[in-house]
Amino acid sequence: MAVTDPSAFLRSLFDAAVAAADPMRVVSAALPPRPAGRVVVVGAGKASARMAQAVEAAWGPCEGLVITRYGYAQPCEGIEIVEAAHPVPDQAGVEATQRMLELLRGLGPEDFVLALISGGGSALLCAPAPGLTLADKQAVTGALLRSGAPIDEINTVRKHLSAVKGGQLAAAAWPARMLALVISDVAGDDLAFIASGPTVGDARGVTEARAVLQAYGITPPPAVQAVLARGSGVLAPGDARLAQAETRIIAAPGQSLAAAADLARAAGVEVRQLGDALEGEARDLGAEQARMALQLAAERPASAPPLLLLSGGECTVQHRGEGGSGGPNAEFILSALIALQGAPGIHALACDTDGVDGAAEVAGALIGPEAWTRAQSLDPRAALAAHDSHGFFARLGAQVVIGPTLTNVNDFRAFLIFGGAQTA
Repeated sequence: MAVTDPSAFLRSLFDAAVAAADPMRVVSAALPPRPAGRVVVVGAGKASARMAQAVEAAWGPCEGLVITRYGYAQPCEGIEIVEAAHPVPDQAGVEATQRMLELLRGLGPEDFVLALISGGGSALLCAPAPGLTLADKQAVTGALLRSGAPIDEINTVRKHLSAVKGGQLAAAAWPARMLALVISDVAGDDLAFIASGPTVGDARGVTEARAVLQAYGITPPPAVQAVLARGSGVLAPGDARLAQAETRIIAAPGQSLAAAADLARAAGVEVRQLGDALEGEARDLGAEQARMALQLAAERPASAPPLLLLSGGECTVQHRGEGGSGGPNAEFILSALIALQGAPGIHALACDTDGVDGAAEVAGALIGPEAWTRAQSLDPRAALAAHDSHGFFARLGAQVVIGPTLTNVNDFRAFLIFGGAQTA
């Protein structure tokens, strides 16, 4: 089967990656039979409402509460769905988290808690540590996001400013039995960093958190400095309150890339996977992969099948002053567009699998060789310097806008390369 429409083909690969992480598919496959006795469902993240729907489809109406991003709610029969802000937390998230903790208090060993955790949970599951306010957490979260720090470092700080992260959700439910089902949006699928690990302990302490803030030149509010000086409530991995909690990853970036790769191979395309955990500055990675695509296109004979480069992970954007509207996937593609300069036979897409690239309701962008001619009059280099990648691609008409996908396995990036300097 020949690839006759490169843009549509890349979109189909992205859709396949998202579908592979659909909570309706992955939750139902992971759920045990409904336990006898009292069952309480809690959770947080961009996929949590869809995960709750999947639970009730299998178990029937359940008691519980999950927190998801504004615009991501889904109707459930028994589980309450609360919307809150992401990526910087708000009061709605704080109040919902406090209610969740109250729901868990007083449970006994005969009770069962199902925790539904996905990317975005760090902001949505928000209970400031004693001595901190929401404003303190907002200030630190905003500074870390602007710094370009990778998510593991951001979450190292956030969990030590929290009364619910770093195993503290599991501790609140103890001695009840707990099963946590997790959709990973973190490079390497480290449970301690997915939503800041609310059901698992972490050996990294406040010393590491202070080191992250220092490395990025962030001076936190005095109350935050006091918390990081005295220590936090994060549990050590061997804490007895974690003994009743089991945590499983049910969907991850690698699975989604594999689904896209299988679809591509079925179309006769050669696939080269670059990794599902690539991190770094978005503009740097975009230029690097574009240069790789250029070299492979130059070496590839016209008789060879198309070649697909796939990668996942999470890029970051370090803001240099006040910027425009942009996100890491769009900035990745903008940098690639500049590096490719309309090279024939190369098409590229980068999108966030949750449908939101950065803070904008845009998944990412898609380009082909023809985009460069139209782009030059829009000054792509100035847009890159201003971090205005979303604004740029809106003017170019190359945005990918799909709305909430109700899942999140992080960035999806693809270059489709035709040999012999030809287009499909």
